[in-house]
Amino acid sequence: MLQRRNFLIGGLLTTAMAASMRPALAAESVALPALDQAKLASDAGFWSAVRDLYDVDRSIANLENGYWGIMARPVLEAYVENIQRVNRQNTVYARKSFDADFAGVRARVAAALGVAPEEIALTRGATEALQTLIAGYNKLKPGDTVLYADLDYDSMQYAMGMLENRRGVAVKTFAIPEPATRDNVLETYRKVLEETPNARLLLLTHLSHRTGLVMPVREITAMARAKGVDIILDAAHSWGQLPLDISDLNVDFAGFNLHKWIGAPVGLGFLYIRKGRLADIDTHMGDKDWPADDIRSRIHTGTLNFAAALTIPAAIELHEKIGVAAKNARVNHLRNYWVERVAGLDTIQVLTPNDPAMHAGITSFRIKGKTSKDDNTAIVTRLRDEFKVLTVRRAGVAAGQCIRISPAVYTTEPELDRLIAALTAVAAS
Repeated sequence: MLQRRNFLIGGLLTTAMAASMRPALAAESVALPALDQAKLASDAGFWSAVRDLYDVDRSIANLENGYWGIMARPVLEAYVENIQRVNRQNTVYARKSFDADFAGVRARVAAALGVAPEEIALTRGATEALQTLIAGYNKLKPGDTVLYADLDYDSMQYAMGMLENRRGVAVKTFAIPEPATRDNVLETYRKVLEETPNARLLLLTHLSHRTGLVMPVREITAMARAKGVDIILDAAHSWGQLPLDISDLNVDFAGFNLHKWIGAPVGLGFLYIRKGRLADIDTHMGDKDWPADDIRSRIHTGTLNFAAALTIPAAIELHEKIGVAAKNARVNHLRNYWVERVAGLDTIQVLTPNDPAMHAGITSFRIKGKTSKDDNTAIVTRLRDEFKVLTVRRAGVAAGQCIRISPAVYTTEPELDRLIAALTAVAAS
């Protein structure tokens, strides 16, 4: 018995040691068929192979992928291995190895965005990143005004409102027109900037979580700069859905998610501050762990999920292997698939324009006359329980509440057919 126990323990130790020396599983081991560049959105073989990377509950058509993204199997396997490694080595790992590994993770994120590592700091999501930037923005003085729109994210609206007490500024809000067009959106921002000469800070959402509307960021930024207004960009939903060049957008401050459209574990994001602008954001809670000229002094999250952070490179590798252009084409195809098929239903209002520059995969709809919380909750419940289609109600839109549809790269056309049939029945009732 003693010999058998020692044998088993020895085997377990050997396995553990071997596991500790194995590199984390990454997307490099994923084999995808060649993608026909002329058929980015609909190459059946390629997208079938991509779908096979995800273990998805198909008992319900999950069209609520805007909350966070399912990890693909190779990313999940890397995450599990990282959990086992960190748990096995415990504080030996945290004290000895994590700092160097985390620096590599940070560098990998920066490379993916096309910026210097010194311009980003990892956070627990875009909300933490953006609230930190808003609260820390120190160029405001009493009498200044800060601006945000109805389509901006709730938590960031709260932070902008907090500046009234913290910085002694006025808060001005405005609504994005419905139906939205490139011209009337630009005119809305032009008008609010023109009418608010003491404006100094504007919250701008690249891709709205409420309706999926994609803002013409570069043009709005140019208008704001001409008026001496800084922009804090909410890129929580755009990075991963859209090809994104931060230098082309010409913003100095932005917050990003890694657990939505990049597919990393939940609880990960980062903030971006362009070189030369760091002094305009206060150190976080008087942080002294990092020098004042180090962006990491702008966010102090305490002990984080080591294993989740270590898994970020695997998620980015797979994201890049599939390709942002391909992912963008695919989610746009899925969005257009259902939108085009409900276009003839008179009572369905699709809130995101068909202009390809103003949407990606997310689009919201409203049943005419159904603008309340109760109305839309009832529709979401019926879609889920009667038709097995998961959606989500979105509040905060000036013209009334709505329902958001967010397909992912693993969504199938038959699942969207289920949505179309459901909307046809709901619209007729």
